[in-house]
Amino acid sequence: MKKTLLSITLILLSLSAFSQKPAGDPKGGISADMLRQISAAYEGNAADKALRNALNSTPINTLAVSADKIAMIDTHFSNEVKTLGRTDQKSSGRCWLFTGLNVLRARMNQKHDLGAFTFSQNYLFFYDQLEKANLFLQGVIDTRNLPMEDRTVDWLFAHPIGDGGQFTGVSNLVMKYGVVPADVMPETLNANNTSQMRAQITNKLREDGLRLREAKPKDVQALKVQMLGEIYRMLALCLGVPPTEFTWARYNGKGEFVSEKTYTPKSFYQEFIGEDLENNYIMVMNNPAVPYNKVYEIEYDRHVYDGQNWVYLNLPIERIKEMAIASIKDNTALYFSCDVGKFLDRKRGIADLGNFDYESLMGVTFGMDKKERILTHASGSTHAMTLIAVDIKEGVPVKWMVENSWGAATGYKGNIIMTDEWFNEYMFRLVVEKKYVPADIMALMAQKPVMLPSWDPMFAPEE
Repeated sequence: MKKTLLSITLILLSLSAFSQKPAGDPKGGISADMLRQISAAYEGNAADKALRNALNSTPINTLAVSADKIAMIDTHFSNEVKTLGRTDQKSSGRCWLFTGLNVLRARMNQKHDLGAFTFSQNYLFFYDQLEKANLFLQGVIDTRNLPMEDRTVDWLFAHPIGDGGQFTGVSNLVMKYGVVPADVMPETLNANNTSQMRAQITNKLREDGLRLREAKPKDVQALKVQMLGEIYRMLALCLGVPPTEFTWARYNGKGEFVSEKTYTPKSFYQEFIGEDLENNYIMVMNNPAVPYNKVYEIEYDRHVYDGQNWVYLNLPIERIKEMAIASIKDNTALYFSCDVGKFLDRKRGIADLGNFDYESLMGVTFGMDKKERILTHASGSTHAMTLIAVDIKEGVPVKWMVENSWGAATGYKGNIIMTDEWFNEYMFRLVVEKKYVPADIMALMAQKPVMLPSWDPMFAPEE
């Protein structure tokens, strides 16, 4: 009898356990029972209804603004680099170019006491687009014996040209083509609004790429030159013809005439800046998703075919801050990039982890750390700016400031102020002059780089 009762008890427990299993579809879909369980998460109570009513007509990021953070942050900085006004990339992805030239502009002003001076972004953008067209066409030639479904070939045709880039584009283009003042080759409508021009050039390059794959080996280089001639014409029509020589009148910071002289773009660069950009800087990254103290290289991640791939040293954030502080204290601005859109109050120009409270609004938690965000494509470097200031209290940085390229009317006087906590989570890349790099870090640069594929999501161009 006892055995019979025990058996019945075990059967009832087994049936009870079975009935409590999730009501999921064994094939992985959402069954009717499972949907009932899921839908119970929305209670439809007064609080839910109030939130739903608000979200029906108000953007999520507006409702998520934290009332605790509406006051303006302290704008004093213990160390700040003197710069020359804010620039505006408008509806283009040229932040990398504006940032690089703004770093050089600050350096030029320190040496020569300029007035309201700006380099021509349009001049270098013309050659950037021409060089990227050549990079694509030559890449097609180099891979023409591989099938179209090969990952590298597919990546090339998916990304024949674009506005975005990074510092090696600045260094290679400047050293090859020089620079000119903004009034020598000013911005055009298509320089400020690049999407339509880019669409036409992209279509032409893809068509040209197919022709190169089908051409006889002896004909491909001559055919490439002909194709680049057509791209040059399209660029000239949209951006203007780059000058080979120009006359420039120089004024000092008081607006007083200093001199007038005729230059080539390269002689202008040599006279007013003269640095070896390709060998005088290193790029460092804070990417906890891959090992620190290793050097990495990104295949096909360059602007000029005969230039340099993107090479960087991955470091803990504290070592990067050490170099950034040394540079700023010496009145030297830095090329900087980050995931700019995260927790950014655009109106005030403040990047602070407490700006938006999405968790309270949505009733969920967001707990990924920096490594997890990178691995899941939730975060990555999206925008380059010029790092110009740090505020140090009791030996510790508490906030940073970058000069942006969204115009003087955006953010805080055209700048963005970042709390140090935000800097830790969303800062990714920094370009540092070698004289600010400690010896132990320079020694790490001697490693043979680990080659990463061009489609690695962490290394999309900055726009």
